[in-house]
Amino acid sequence: MLKTKKVMLLGSGELGKEVILEAARLGVETVAVDRYAHAPAMQVAQRSYVIDMLDAERLRGIIEQEQPDLIVPEIEALATSELVKLEEEGYRVIPTARAAKLTMDREGIRRLASEKLGLPTAGYKFADTYEQFVQAVKETGFPCVIKPLMSSSGKGQSVCREEKDIERSWNIAMEGGRVQNGRVIIEEFIRFQSEITLLTVRSVSGTSFCAPIGHIQESGDYIESWQPHDMTEQQIGEAKHIAKTITDELGGYGLFGVELFLAEDKVYFSEVSPRPHDTGLVTLVTQNLSEFAIHVRAVLGYPIPEIVLMTPGASRPLKADRELEHYRIGGADEALSVPNTQLRIFGKPVTKFGRRMAVALSTADTVEEARVRAKLALDKLAVEEA
Repeated sequence: MLKTKKVMLLGSGELGKEVILEAARLGVETVAVDRYAHAPAMQVAQRSYVIDMLDAERLRGIIEQEQPDLIVPEIEALATSELVKLEEEGYRVIPTARAAKLTMDREGIRRLASEKLGLPTAGYKFADTYEQFVQAVKETGFPCVIKPLMSSSGKGQSVCREEKDIERSWNIAMEGGRVQNGRVIIEEFIRFQSEITLLTVRSVSGTSFCAPIGHIQESGDYIESWQPHDMTEQQIGEAKHIAKTITDELGGYGLFGVELFLAEDKVYFSEVSPRPHDTGLVTLVTQNLSEFAIHVRAVLGYPIPEIVLMTPGASRPLKADRELEHYRIGGADEALSVPNTQLRIFGKPVTKFGRRMAVALSTADTVEEARVRAKLALDKLAVEEA
């Protein structure tokens, strides 16, 4: 019988599904965990569990039962303090338990980046109550960006443009955060030209970077990404410096999604995720190694000698416009008739408003043409009642 390493994935969405598939290709035993049944990664893992991953006791129980060689967080909403204890007991958390804990909430990582490492960031304030929030917004000025400290896929984010938006932005943050009645961050609005993800990998081969990925977001969630994004040599240098500084501080092996704002005067640090990034789905069709293959190689301790951009490409996620218990993805045949286009249908058990259900991935000779193709393919797709 093949003796291999065991990976436990905490969070089993569409990104985790690709991680599990890459791990399986290298003969790794896989276990998927999430808060709901039939999550995408559970459909391809060898075993799965449904638990509240913010419940420290339940999380510890599953880990002690399975005894994984590697614990790989795929979301922020975890009992990270328990992961720190487990790491102290000898379990290996990817990239480190400290990194998982720091990046779980936006306060920890923002203070680390700005106050300890001196990286350029937007100005920010925090608030625990509505009264504090109103005061912080007025001190920051309009427009400003409001985010819950813990959320996924941009949920709970909004731009507060004038005084009448204050209550609405507070309510959005409360409803979208992983922890109800939680703390929020109020950010200065950076007038940026574009925003990018610089996928950064730490491995036995050192620190490497993928070609920059441009993206457009609405309410904090991406609606389009493309690779490569056009940048000057100076911008690339600044971006790599910021990404290496923050990932060196977080430590460990694995892939990090470093989000940055490109403004006229400089590059600003926004956020970092110590795992594959949703905007990086485009790498499934653009690179010799996708972000998921890179992540798995890195955490297993395998070398990553070279990351090659093979072709320009773009991605467009399909989002549900309503809640459905029974649904299907219509138009796949027409979408796949678009040249050089692939689909990933995630297989989530039910739909929710705004939930990503699939993604169209297109390549072309230029980024511009790839973006046109991905949009054309997306327009053929629909979430339909079954």
